[in-house]
Amino acid sequence: MNRACAPGKIILFGEHAVVYGRPALAVPVMQVQAEVEVLDSDLSGVWIEAPAVDLHAELSTLPPTLPIASVIRSVFQHLNISRFPPLIVRVNSSIPVASGLGSGAAVSVALIRALSAALGHPLPDEKVNALAYEAEKLYHGTPSGIDNTVITYARPVYFVKNQPIETFRVKEPFTLVIGDTGISASTKESVGAVRKLWEANPPYWEKVFDEIGRIVQQARQAVELGEVQLLGALMDANHAFLQEMGVSSPELERLVLAARSAGALGAKLSGSGRGGNMIALIRPDGQEQAAAALRTAGARNVIVTQVG
Repeated sequence: MNRACAPGKIILFGEHAVVYGRPALAVPVMQVQAEVEVLDSDLSGVWIEAPAVDLHAELSTLPPTLPIASVIRSVFQHLNISRFPPLIVRVNSSIPVASGLGSGAAVSVALIRALSAALGHPLPDEKVNALAYEAEKLYHGTPSGIDNTVITYARPVYFVKNQPIETFRVKEPFTLVIGDTGISASTKESVGAVRKLWEANPPYWEKVFDEIGRIVQQARQAVELGEVQLLGALMDANHAFLQEMGVSSPELERLVLAARSAGALGAKLSGSGRGGNMIALIRPDGQEQAAAALRTAGARNVIVTQVG
């Protein structure tokens, strides 16, 4: 049996402005994971068991556009294996689907690692990342590459559109609490609404995006230098701009305010907004208080994770 796990991810800074060429930061979330087991089988063919998506089928019966099937085929193709050995591939994930936590990329990364190891040719991180990115295209059409890179290397990334993604190190670990509103929101609609604002007044919004870009650059420096207090203030500043864009929501605002009232150093929405998740930077000894405050304020799910 070969087993591999991969973490989730969360956007830390730079949502929406990243669409307009400014940088964004994302970090791994280690407390939620996708896990894949690959076992020898007495059955013929490659059988896939993924209860989270109600999938139990043999590989040859699945369409090539299904991401899990596509990933498996891509590994066989890369290893020049034309006859598939009898295997059972079991996929389990504690990462909520369509939550902004990178569930698809995490499954892909864990699957590539477990399957290539089972076939006797474990792949290096660079190739895992490249294959996972191809799978991301099936999930998202034109992905940024943030999800698969954060998850493959399990390190923070600094991303600018059309530029190579950079990973960087955390000097001092810091603790985040993630609060899920339980509300699904369309990234396409949220991005489209911001686009309309920009089209109505490009000079103004370009200045806003410039300010967010500066916040992201300061945030990267704060992470690299271990300036956690500054990081919290930057989160609050970034959130204020997201509020101005109209991508927050009453549910997100309740959670952000609850986290701040519970002693968070900073808090903001994460991702496209209008639902989904918010994040708060907390002191390690304040995680229970912050988590309880978020649940009281209506969070459907709360995750506490340490970055670094």
